[in-house]
Amino acid sequence: MDLALKDQVVVISGGGSGIGLAIAREFAHEQARVVLLDRSPEVESVASTLGEETGLGLITDVTDEASVIAAADRVWQHFGRVDHVVCAAGIGSGQFGFPFWNVAPSAWQKVWNVNVMGTVHIAHHFRHALIANGDSSLLFLSSVAGQMGSQTDPPYSAAKAAVLNFTQCAAKDFAPYGVRVNCLCPGMVQTPLNRAVWESWLRQQPSEKQLSYEEWTAAKIQQVVPLNRWQTPADMAAMAVFLASHRGRNITGQTLNVDGGFVMHW
Repeated sequence: MDLALKDQVVVISGGGSGIGLAIAREFAHEQARVVLLDRSPEVESVASTLGEETGLGLITDVTDEASVIAAADRVWQHFGRVDHVVCAAGIGSGQFGFPFWNVAPSAWQKVWNVNVMGTVHIAHHFRHALIANGDSSLLFLSSVAGQMGSQTDPPYSAAKAAVLNFTQCAAKDFAPYGVRVNCLCPGMVQTPLNRAVWESWLRQQPSEKQLSYEEWTAAKIQQVVPLNRWQTPADMAAMAVFLASHRGRNITGQTLNVDGGFVMHW
């Protein structure tokens, strides 16, 4: 399917790995020009795998406003336009709840800085380019955890809930300029964060109740995902590219769950 994204400029924060990189590859497949923003020094070499004329990697820390401003300036100088921005940078606390007071308040700040303020920094400093385009899109990555009050990682859950709310605020503000803003919520995706949840659970179990990661995840998928299967980074990428395309031109201010039916609002 030709989504008419050829030569459009797409900026992806957190694009150096995981879901962000999967989204970058899908845009590159559609022959878009892709800019990866990531704090990893390897982002430049990762971008080169997208194609010499396709990928550009910029070392960027989304929690550092000056770093984001510099990245926005560099993209504008290089391309003179931005068609789509995807905010995929995110982290968990590395500590897990059950209940929330097992996580010290001091652990919340870094999660908030990356997931919320990082998203705000990107949206704020790429707004001029998106508005100048007049037919563009902005996509935030949240999580089903942000809709459920997940006890797994309370700082992460709360931060992702904030992103859901900011999506609607930003969508209303950008709409007069022809900029669409949506939020993508992944469900059960095999990531280092997901494995860390299992490790935390395992430490709390007596030996007779312990399960391997494979056993634990199979049971969890069967319990909470109606379609009874994992979601993948490629699933997220397919939705991200669709939303950026002309086929999604009347979709804005929406939260879209790619979660196998995990979250259903009746």
